[in-house]
Amino acid sequence: MASLQLAGLRKSYGAIPVIHGVDLEIQDGEFVCLVGPSGCGKSTLLRMIAGLEDITAGELRMDNVRVNEVSAAERGLAMVFQSYALYPHMSVWENMAFGLQNMRMSRAEIAARVENAARMLRIEPYLQRKPKALSGGQRQRVAIGRAIVRNPKIFLFDEPLSNLDAELRVVMRKELSALHAQIGGTMIYVTHDQVEAMTLASRIVVLRAGQVEQVGAPLDLYNNPANVFVAGFIGSPRMNLLPAKVRAAEPARTELVLDDGSAMVLHMTATHLPPGSPVTLGVRPEDITAVAAGSGDLDAQLELAEHLGSGTFLYAAAQGLPQITLYEEGQHARARGTKLGLKFNRANLHLFDESGKAVARQT
Repeated sequence: MASLQLAGLRKSYGAIPVIHGVDLEIQDGEFVCLVGPSGCGKSTLLRMIAGLEDITAGELRMDNVRVNEVSAAERGLAMVFQSYALYPHMSVWENMAFGLQNMRMSRAEIAARVENAARMLRIEPYLQRKPKALSGGQRQRVAIGRAIVRNPKIFLFDEPLSNLDAELRVVMRKELSALHAQIGGTMIYVTHDQVEAMTLASRIVVLRAGQVEQVGAPLDLYNNPANVFVAGFIGSPRMNLLPAKVRAAEPARTELVLDDGSAMVLHMTATHLPPGSPVTLGVRPEDITAVAAGSGDLDAQLELAEHLGSGTFLYAAAQGLPQITLYEEGQHARARGTKLGLKFNRANLHLFDESGKAVARQT
């Protein structure tokens, strides 16, 4: 396995820049997820690592050895694509062995590697089947097995679960996590699904428009987003982001006025923000409690309730504010149009300045 270093990595298509100087270090054995909305450059960055895209500027190193000019075939990486990319006329065994045969590996070694990977992925009964006789999950296991048999320095995954149904994605997430624990390889995984990133990664890299917004452990990003973009992207449902203005700021005490007119005192220090400064208050759905109207931090009207059995998502409207999402454990019968008071958990609030940068933490 190997570590990976990206230093000032840039990619342009003609005069159009798409990757803007990415600096990142991935340790040997890490499972790193690249996440971001469509068009943010995550797949392009993965293809640059794989050697499938030329690097415009900057340096890519594996174990501190520059590989910018090393061909994809010689980098010792293995890539699993969104499409399974299996040869339809070959059996599962032949699909997994094909790359090793091209490397002129001995038959005994090929057989040992294929059988080991098949056992690891629980596809031994399907080795003589053609891809058309497999389910989507089984085909994806074969694609992963084809990567495993090569004993690569780094595994690269480009949205490998996006073609699977919701239930199968959950199963495959658990299997990928178990696979990483078993083989201990360095894995770089691209996805637009932040739930996949949260459940799989040891570290997440959040990208937007070809730039890194934040890097950290999943719960680090969830609990301490660096800016409004990360706050809104990490978490499902997303964090509520409510526009407000600073009324007064003192050490360990900041008074806000939300755009619906509600006043709120936070135990935060934001003394560098003068009165009248526009800010954004961030609060997770699980940090809002529904109370009687008039007894919370603000009043709202229930627009929709989603009953999940173990919990209920409520969507409420307050004049002048975006729709507010809150989560209640258990089953709650609430009629549309009900007046609610919304009480915020002061211990877990976030504050962002006009530029979107996190400017305060709970003291």
